[in-house]
Amino acid sequence: MAEQTYALIRFQEPGGNKARAGLLVGEQVLPLDEDITSLIQHWDTLESQLDALAASAGNGTSLTLADVEVLAPVEPAQVLQTGANYRKHVIDLAAAHREPGEDEAEVRARTAEMMDSRAGQGTPYFFIGLPTAIASATDDLTLPAYSKSHDWELELAAVIGREAFRVTPEEALDYVFGYTMVNDITTREYVFRKDMPAIGSDWYRAKNAPGFLPTGPLLVPAKFFGDPQDVQVTLKLNGQVMQDESTQDMIFGVAKLISEASQTMPLRAGDLVLTGSPAGNGAHWGRLLRDGDVMEGTITGLGTQLISCRDEIPAESGRS
Repeated sequence: MAEQTYALIRFQEPGGNKARAGLLVGEQVLPLDEDITSLIQHWDTLESQLDALAASAGNGTSLTLADVEVLAPVEPAQVLQTGANYRKHVIDLAAAHREPGEDEAEVRARTAEMMDSRAGQGTPYFFIGLPTAIASATDDLTLPAYSKSHDWELELAAVIGREAFRVTPEEALDYVFGYTMVNDITTREYVFRKDMPAIGSDWYRAKNAPGFLPTGPLLVPAKFFGDPQDVQVTLKLNGQVMQDESTQDMIFGVAKLISEASQTMPLRAGDLVLTGSPAGNGAHWGRLLRDGDVMEGTITGLGTQLISCRDEIPAESGRS
């Protein structure tokens, strides 16, 4: 008998206020007693039980996916983000930000050469995100009123399964519990500090507003996901394809990212490691997020995100 594949979700029932973990088999949701972090931490002992539960789906108590509210599938203590990790994306950004008078073809050729050298001899670029920015795969995204330069960045994210500290690239994927999808929203005008250019990037202001990390809907165990370097990342804006790239375009693959990240700090069970955004962001298209926009994100095997954008309505001042 073939193994029954499944995904994990976090959900709550209509009218409820308690988040639960569930096993998703087809359109059936099988409620679980453990929370999602505990499931990840105790996977060695629970995996066979969940396999058996999935195989017997339909024989016991279950809910339907349409009848529950799906939440972000993880509650990480740490969110590690990766910048400039897709070759075409970096080349596009360099072209978009070239100095006046610079030849675009020359900028692209120079940047491509730099990225090829970096892939062979360089190291990944990491920064830290805040778990408070995580939202579900269907929550509305409020576009903060302080800027009109909010952008999308759909990414594959690895979920760590057990503590990984100073692991090698060869063993790094053994520490991955599974994979999910994250749209790493960015306020472009805040990425670089104009008042303190020597300091460089300001990722706190650029990436950590409420809801700036729509996550999920699914957490797919690694054994069902396959090769993370051979999936398609696609984002549509109001039905128009903006990002559509294979993870083969990564400069540093998932194993290299996890290994390098673990050299500095221990990665813990449930932590998120975002792997970078492929080409096709709003900065490339000259079209950033607006009130009423709808983003539809898909990554092979990880379900669909559907995010509606709404302008923030600033609180009225001067009222008691």
